Amino acid sequence: MSESDHEMSEFEILRQGRNESIRTWEPTLWMPWDWSTHRGKMEFVTVLVRDPRIQKEDSWHSHINYEIFIHTNSMCFTRKTSCVRRRFREFVWLRQRLQKNAVLLQLPELPSKTPFFNMNNPHHVDHRRQGLQEFLEKILQNALLLSDSRLHLFLQTQLSPEDIEACVSGQTKYSVADAIHKFASLKRRFPIEEEERKRGKNDADSDSESSSSGLGHTSDDSISHRCKASTVPEES
Repeated sequence: MSESDHEMSEFEILRQGRNESIRTWEPTLWMPWDWSTHRGKMEFVTVLVRDPRIQKEDSWHSHINYEIFIHTNSMCFTRKTSCVRRRFREFVWLRQRLQKNAVLLQLPELPSKTPFFNMNNPHHVDHRRQGLQEFLEKILQNALLLSDSRLHLFLQTQLSPEDIEACVSGQTKYSVADAIHKFASLKRRFPIEEEERKRGKNDADSDSESSSSGLGHTSDDSISHRCKASTVPEES
């Protein structure tokens, strides 16, 4: 064995009943984890429930609907940004349908429906809004629930529960993806925050009525106004 061989790093191991000499020619380099490379590849889903507005049905009945804003890079979603409005009883329907299709899962609860709910009380409304957002946040963390087409039609179209059922059961001429794309083409209003900022000044200049509840009021023809405080039954 030459002198240069003795200068190389060398160790003996026992392998298959015989000694083998393994020379380490180069040291192993430690490479730090590059978080900047992998951060952009992580999937995310942001959901916001916001902007509660009173919807007047007739002279005696009103309800509150809430804006659901979705922003995501997840491959599970047809559209990466969407915005719809839903009322409380539609959330109730969604939970029932999701639970029926995922009987082994314990779904998160919706905020409780109380006979003392007052849609003109900002604290009552905001408590319910927070509960609805927490419900959706937990739902969207479950891969099984994300595979349910009803959830996507609920979040990314304005189809009624009846029309959602018809679509997922193949009773419509359009598919789930068709419905989502069609709704997006009819309602292009993103980024919504920028439009709300621009609209805010116009509302302040043109709106002469004040609201003791602080909620928007949407009439049957979908024109937004501010609402006055009034005695109305609890929305459903």
